[in-house]
Amino acid sequence: MSTKLKKGTSGYADSTQDISTRRSLLTVVLIFLTSLAALCYVYANFPDLDESEKKYIKLPLHIEDAQNLGRVLERYKQLYYLEVLTGLFITYIFLQTFAIPGSIFLSILSGFLFSFPLALLLVCTCSAIGASLCYLLSSLLGRKLLFKYFPDRANQWSLTIEKHKNNLLNYIIFLRITPFLPNWFINLASPVIGVPMIPFIVGTFIGVAPPSFVAIQAGQTLNKLTSSSDAWSWTSIIILFIFALLSLVPVLFKKSFRQKFD
Repeated sequence: MSTKLKKGTSGYADSTQDISTRRSLLTVVLIFLTSLAALCYVYANFPDLDESEKKYIKLPLHIEDAQNLGRVLERYKQLYYLEVLTGLFITYIFLQTFAIPGSIFLSILSGFLFSFPLALLLVCTCSAIGASLCYLLSSLLGRKLLFKYFPDRANQWSLTIEKHKNNLLNYIIFLRITPFLPNWFINLASPVIGVPMIPFIVGTFIGVAPPSFVAIQAGQTLNKLTSSSDAWSWTSIIILFIFALLSLVPVLFKKSFRQKFD
């Protein structure tokens, strides 16, 4: 009877977990559809465009798309400043939330359309908000799937995160500055391996600033760019490398301090 009870309890737990997973999946789909509807609403309520310009109002997937879109938005920015700013804001968050490529072109476009301080604030804020929403979506589904199908690895990662919990902010900043891991992977993986949300948000906001600085600066010469790689130079790469090392200085200082006094 005890064995039957255990089997029944296990079956009930598995059934409950499956229902919870399906609910999480449904929630993710509903959030995506709602966000897509909001994006369509923004585009539908944009000022009337000439027929020749409508084909350029789309998500930029390469530098030519960004250049064409920039020319159209620059024309309408004077009369519809708020609409252009809002459209760029919502589109950037949408791309970040659902890990869709193209945000680098929006960063460059921001530098082309707006003043440098506003563009930098816009990109950092959108990156932090979009990454946080992506984090939440991943936590709804990704963490459950990981612990269901890879429990040993999940527990190992959790122990690693717990071991370095006092330095997570510095690690997030370092990863955002460097190109070792793509931002979409960091957004999706962080809640799965147990990175707390506060250091994730703060680290994202601070960490995306240096590379955004480079992209926004390149946006000021958008029409001269032939590809997104033109935004980077050896000077900018060296500067980013220095910033990345500086983000780890507090971690190294804590370790040496602990070794000296423990």
